[in-house]
Amino acid sequence: MARIVQTFSGGMDSATLLRYLSRGGHELRTIGFDYGQRHKKELQFASKMAADLGVPYTIVSLDSLTCLLSESALTNADVAVPDGHYAEESMKITVVPNRNMIMLAVAIGYAENLHYDAVAIANHTGDHTIYPDCRPAFVEALDVAARLATYGGIRVLSPFKHISKTEIVAIGNAIGVDYRDTWSCYKGGDEHCGTCGTCVERQEALDEAGGVAVPAALDQVSAAMNEALT
Repeated sequence: MARIVQTFSGGMDSATLLRYLSRGGHELRTIGFDYGQRHKKELQFASKMAADLGVPYTIVSLDSLTCLLSESALTNADVAVPDGHYAEESMKITVVPNRNMIMLAVAIGYAENLHYDAVAIANHTGDHTIYPDCRPAFVEALDVAARLATYGGIRVLSPFKHISKTEIVAIGNAIGVDYRDTWSCYKGGDEHCGTCGTCVERQEALDEAGGVAVPAALDQVSAAMNEALT
């Protein structure tokens, strides 16, 4: 078993990862970030889910960086969140520059301070199209950098990097994740809008998860975990 700090947004992917790691008996802490995102309510969902699992949750304020990351629709109220599928070119406006690098750097420092073994992130294959800092090459490079930058040799775990969001939801259904407790919508209204890219992807995954072979998906996740922790 490992001691892990997980970045936790309150969305479907991170909720599934948290439940998966919790069931694996790992010692866990979670960390969320307020970076001035318009859908800040995700942090409320994350806080409740972590509390329900008995996992400590810390919210880090990065809102002073918002002015430096203001070209994204997620951090600039004057830029409309586009509708459509997640993989469309128009969705690049939702990229917050270097977001995962910034968040993971903080999480790595937190893990080192706790004398933990690793940090974990719930990126998946659907993220690769438009988010450079979700791609396997980035996470693998950061894993090397984290080990070089810390006395404890902190690892960066990315167990979902070779599976899809639909496979993640199938796993979540099998291990008891209630996706009603998660938040996805980038528009941050009272309800999921149903039309922005992340809402479309959310519904697509919920609709298609029943057709996934869960054991095969779990095998991929377990293999990724074992590889990262050896």
